[in-house]
Amino acid sequence: MNVPFLDLRAQHHQVYNEIDDRVTDIITNTGFILGKYVDEFETHFAKLQGARYCLGLSSGTAALHVALLALGIGPGDGVIVPVNTFIATAEAVSLTGAMPVFVDCDELYNLDVSRLEDTLRQKVRGNHRLKAVIPVHLYGQPAEMAGIIQLATEYGLKVVEDCCQAHLARYGDKLVGNFGEFGAFSFYPGKNLGAYGEAGALITNQEELYLKAKMIRQHGEINRHRHSVIGHNYRMEAIQGAVLSAKLKYLEEWTKRRQDNARLYRELLDGVEGVRTPGEIENASCVYHLYVIQAEDRDGLQAYLHQKGIGTGLHYPIPLHLQEAYRGLGYREGDFPMAERAAKRVLSLPMFPELSERQIRYVCKKIKEYMADSG
Repeated sequence: MNVPFLDLRAQHHQVYNEIDDRVTDIITNTGFILGKYVDEFETHFAKLQGARYCLGLSSGTAALHVALLALGIGPGDGVIVPVNTFIATAEAVSLTGAMPVFVDCDELYNLDVSRLEDTLRQKVRGNHRLKAVIPVHLYGQPAEMAGIIQLATEYGLKVVEDCCQAHLARYGDKLVGNFGEFGAFSFYPGKNLGAYGEAGALITNQEELYLKAKMIRQHGEINRHRHSVIGHNYRMEAIQGAVLSAKLKYLEEWTKRRQDNARLYRELLDGVEGVRTPGEIENASCVYHLYVIQAEDRDGLQAYLHQKGIGTGLHYPIPLHLQEAYRGLGYREGDFPMAERAAKRVLSLPMFPELSERQIRYVCKKIKEYMADSG
């Protein structure tokens, strides 16, 4: 049996006809940037995520960048970023001219609140100009937002939530993206809600920030030929708006399937020696963009699963402080032990809504076989 890590074809069959009609309409009417389908998506996504405003953008990285610019982040500022995340989170900070300040992760791979507090105390004593924090809801698991918001309020930090892997994830009585000034989303094709290309969005509940971000999205333009700030070309394409608005009605159903798949994985893998399944925080709902286990012999297990026709991924094998791009920040190996340990052990198993019970049972059977033989 072959079990792909991701199967976008299976999802496409469900939405093909509606998307085909919309794309034909766009091509016929030659309206390729923004337009009615992007407007439709912004309206419906804001409502689904429980926010007042949504701004369609060209990628999740663009969303993070625009959010920081709209908050006035720039050279001389520091922005706290979890060291265990995709590089785009830190990259968006660097693009503003500000400096990423890394903090280690907790057992669930998200920003560790106690280490965040330690960092804030040290930086305040050192007179560094910390301006914001970017909690990442990694793999679809909400970060500990209560503690993060409390510290952000105490230290006067703006909060930009990186929700690029966490569409419809919930913490307490709120959907993620609604705790800070902005929530940034990615619609990369493999995400829980994926475009047919690159796309992203911001949500916010503050009109002033929404209008500022909207100007930045289109070259700082306030109206035709008038530009009040330096902006960027970060507009969403019409085709991506059409695809996303067509898919949006299925997102809740697809999310439930992911959660059901995660429950079956946990049921089958709990208690397997040498394997650690992902935990969940109380009073929160994980949406399982990725299902990430830890294995003592991760590389050997990955190679074995590949031989058995099972696709896997590594998210992420090198923490940000050890990436060459951030060598200049002065961090060293050993500075962030939780992230460094996770990087050597994490393995992402197949996870998508159309994944069958039979496929999951096959994956788990092969994991058990390998762990028994190597134990």
